[in-house]
Amino acid sequence: MFRRKKKEEAVEPIPAEETAAAGASSEAAAGSEGSASPTVSAARTGAEQATVTAAEPLASGTRNAVKSTARGRGNRVQKVGIVSSDKMQKTVVVRVDRLVLHRKYRRYVRRTSKFMAHDDLGSTTGDRVRIVETRPLSARKRWRVVEIVQKAAK
Repeated sequence: MFRRKKKEEAVEPIPAEETAAAGASSEAAAGSEGSASPTVSAARTGAEQATVTAAEPLASGTRNAVKSTARGRGNRVQKVGIVSSDKMQKTVVVRVDRLVLHRKYRRYVRRTSKFMAHDDLGSTTGDRVRIVETRPLSARKRWRVVEIVQKAAK
C-alpha cells in the first residue's frame, strides 16, 4: 500500500554553505578529470548521512541523547484519569472524564471513557494517574501508566 522511506530519503538536505564549498571543489576536480559531474561528487553517501544525523542529537546536549535514531517518536497522546479497577496483575482500568457541549441544550455533559493501561508503578483504585499511548500490549491494552499524579485518600 504505502512505500516506506529509505534511510537516504529520510535525512535532512545539505545546507547551502556546504553545497557551495563542495561544488567549488568538485568543479576543480571536474576540470582536472573532465568526466566527473559536480552533483555526484557533491552528494553525500548514505553512511555519511547516518553518521551526521546520529551525531547531531549528542552534540546538542538533549536529555534523550541516547536515542540517536534518524526518526523521532513524535508527540504521544496523554490522558489523566482515575483508576477504577486494579484486579489484574499488571493492568489497571483508567476512567477518563471529559466535558462535551450538548448540541441541542447547550449544556456541558460529562462523558466517560475507560482505558486498559499497563501498570508497573503499582497504582491502586482511586489513584489519579497519567497514561500515555503506546504500541499494542495485548488485545485491549494500548496505554501505559507514566506517573501517579495523586494517591487515593484512604
